[in-house]
Amino acid sequence: MPGIVERYAQKFQTSGRMYARGGEVVAGGGHQSRTVHPHPVYVDEARGALKWDVDGNELVDYMVGFGALLLGHGHPAVTEAVAARVGKGTHMGSVSSLELRWAELVTGMMPSVDLVRFTASGTESTLLAMRLARAFTGKTKVVKFREHFHGWHDYASPQSGINTQAGIPEEALSTVIVCEPSIAEVERLFERDDDIAAVILEPTGGHWGQFPLPNPGFLHELRALTSRHGVVMIMDEVICGFRLSRGGAQHRYEVTPDLTTMAKVVAGGLPGGAVGGRAEIMETIGGGGPTRMAHPGTFNANPVSATAGIAMLETIASEPVNERADEAAARLKLGLQEALTKMEVSGHVHGIASIVHVALGVECGCGGDICSLPHSDLAEATAVPRSEMLKLAMLNEGVDMMGGIGFMTSAAHRDEDVDRTVEAFERSLVALREERFI
Repeated sequence: MPGIVERYAQKFQTSGRMYARGGEVVAGGGHQSRTVHPHPVYVDEARGALKWDVDGNELVDYMVGFGALLLGHGHPAVTEAVAARVGKGTHMGSVSSLELRWAELVTGMMPSVDLVRFTASGTESTLLAMRLARAFTGKTKVVKFREHFHGWHDYASPQSGINTQAGIPEEALSTVIVCEPSIAEVERLFERDDDIAAVILEPTGGHWGQFPLPNPGFLHELRALTSRHGVVMIMDEVICGFRLSRGGAQHRYEVTPDLTTMAKVVAGGLPGGAVGGRAEIMETIGGGGPTRMAHPGTFNANPVSATAGIAMLETIASEPVNERADEAAARLKLGLQEALTKMEVSGHVHGIASIVHVALGVECGCGGDICSLPHSDLAEATAVPRSEMLKLAMLNEGVDMMGGIGFMTSAAHRDEDVDRTVEAFERSLVALREERFI
């Protein structure tokens, strides 16, 4: 009987040929934010919670645009608005009234945001937020936490768990301090170094909650500490913004950061991001004086992305989008945990709202929300090759999960999609056991 990799190569053979062809024209063969071996799956069509690859395979999708598509693929509110907008012009080289409506929605939904500035991606958003913090405070250094991911630019890359530091000069690296998510450690840093401009973090913990923060009060303790020391607190809501709640993690946990970075959901599945926060910091852009910051960008707040973002946020604000996505995730968490028990496989399922994480080989009594296992245990449980093989095994069974470590649900995921996923998970566990990955 063929193994996991052999089945994958056979089922997705057209993708394999395309990847070989891509190697002749695209660096790396194709854009893979999360590398899949022996090759990625090429997909050209998707609707709702389903997508179809170039071999004609139907897949239940939990990548959902790397978390951007909270409404699912091809939601008419977004697609119809974008189609109408394209016919009127994609870029007029001037300010658009659409930017105002988009900004009003963001400031109205995100509690901490007085003013907003739009970017073209999440990476640009975190870079802009760091730059704003430095300009506003006149200080140099940024503190980030180990395994927290904030994009691929120089200041976000150190110990992110995804990026390498190739090509980054030591001069840039010397301005970034990486530490464990420990209030005591952060306080020691603040007390011995008065040149710290900001702290940036994922409010769910590293890698969209794969490594949860150490305690529920961490965000409040960090907020108090940064306020006391005059350090800008940057909450990176690129993934959890509008997903953990309509007002993001900051609304769910009742924490008010100084700056918030956004992307993915905020742009309705099109390229786009944003930085928002306290007016006195945001007014550094476009203001006068020596701290004035310029923020050009050809596609910042472009009409097409603005249209998609408006349609997305208006739908989230007026319909039970979050509730439907959260219900799908709750059903999925329960089903996956029951599958582990049924198959007698040691493992743990955890996650908040519409985010679900799976860790094989460890167990926890946290109740399935914020996992309390040590970082080292979770890192070992979700490391390659096991996570990589789970990703391939699930694709063989018709499910595309996030990196072999978890799932993001959307409002389009139906009960039958979730139940189909749980059945696929059971069969994948059998395949992993046969090849001794569990």
